[in-house]
Amino acid sequence: MTQDSGTDDVSLRRQRNRRLLAVTAALVLAGAAYGTYWWTVSSHWVQTDNAYVTGNLVPVAAQATGIITQVRFEETQFVNRGDVLVRLDEHEAYAALGRARGRLGETVRRINSLFLTQRQVDEKLAARRARLEVIRHDAERYRKASPTGAVSKQTLQNALDHLQALEADVRETEAEYDALDAQIGGTTVMEHPAVELAKHEFIEAHLEYARQRILAPVSGYVAKRKAQVGDRVKPGANLMTIVPLDHLWVEANLRETELGDIRPGQPAEIRVDLYGDKHTFHGTVEGLVPGTGSPFALLPPDNSTGNFIHIIERVPVRIALAADEIREHPVRPGLSTVTKIRVGEPGQSVWSSLAKADTDEYQTDVYGDELTSAESVAQGVIAGNVRTVGSNSGPTAAIARATEDEALSAQAPTTRSDLGMTDRSGEHPLRRNAGEDSGTVIPSTVPPRSPDLGEAQRPLSPSIGAGSDRFGQQASPPAFSRPAGVPERAGSHMKSTVP
Repeated sequence: MTQDSGTDDVSLRRQRNRRLLAVTAALVLAGAAYGTYWWTVSSHWVQTDNAYVTGNLVPVAAQATGIITQVRFEETQFVNRGDVLVRLDEHEAYAALGRARGRLGETVRRINSLFLTQRQVDEKLAARRARLEVIRHDAERYRKASPTGAVSKQTLQNALDHLQALEADVRETEAEYDALDAQIGGTTVMEHPAVELAKHEFIEAHLEYARQRILAPVSGYVAKRKAQVGDRVKPGANLMTIVPLDHLWVEANLRETELGDIRPGQPAEIRVDLYGDKHTFHGTVEGLVPGTGSPFALLPPDNSTGNFIHIIERVPVRIALAADEIREHPVRPGLSTVTKIRVGEPGQSVWSSLAKADTDEYQTDVYGDELTSAESVAQGVIAGNVRTVGSNSGPTAAIARATEDEALSAQAPTTRSDLGMTDRSGEHPLRRNAGEDSGTVIPSTVPPRSPDLGEAQRPLSPSIGAGSDRFGQQASPPAFSRPAGVPERAGSHMKSTVP
């Protein structure tokens, strides 16, 4: 009986040993399998579930002050670039635009009148100089004939007095011309500083009027709408957000201990919780954010006091998603993902970046048309107020009218009517009261002048200096000299050169 008991103990020990051996073998096989998997697969991948889909969230803000009169889109709706999202009450901007147009027109007419006056003064100066030459030659003849008694001294004295008076008139006219030249010299009507200032004030008013319509800067879906009819908004007030869903990426927050082998250009696999195992997205590492979340926090930690906790920080890694996969399997910013990066691939330098800002989400041209339109309309207003004396019709006036019409028609019909660029009568605000107020376009009313050589070389009258004067005309001979015995008239500025 004792022998049977010993046999049973040996049998039990053998069974336990076999079981232990089987468990050990299973563990060894599992370890070997895991080691093989880690060596061939896991060691070449870095995985994290702290990764989320993100994209551009484009804010739409008011550019002008006004009361919201219409909200044209609701959340989840798709908008195209340039669509009108919100309209503001335009009455104040319309009135300011009219005032600016009036100031521009008045300034153009005032400056244009200076050019016309200068031309008239120039013509008067030329006539007086011509008359001065005639009197000078007469006086010279009288001087030569006086010694022979053919001409009396009184006749000669009268000629000299007349010559002196004409010289004074010429100097007065030259001073008048110089005063006008100081205001408009070296410019044209359209280039005059006063016109330029009024023009830019008009452009500002035109832009303010155009910005009563808030446009969509990019195409995308409306989200976070805050605009409400009746609200009074100021420039910079956020009205809504536009989310373009055709350009998204993943931000994977990796531990700093996992960044050693991460390089831009390495492939990645992303599983979005929205689709689970049904679809795996493929992406490419674009770059590493230059810092963890701590330095960019609202209140960065201060570890200089010595009171700190050593924790492993995480660094965001940007991974681009394939555009074709996004179109076939739409995702939204904020979705959770499980992301794996294949670190076995060489990739590029850790200092490089594959991110690009050359897509439609990074630029817009919807506001450029506003400035182009404002400048065109301003040119039309200027052309409609530049005229010659007594001309308000004819071919040149038609050209001026066509210039403004072309500027107004440069805005598409939807821009002028549907987008609020017309007044209640259906007429563009800049065309109101225009009537037949278009005039002749003239580039300049002053004839070309020779270069300014300075006062020392610009004779005030033909009796001073020689050569060509400032109008390009041949100057007269030297001043006439009084003959002996003829007294100088009291108050005369002409000195006798005869001893």
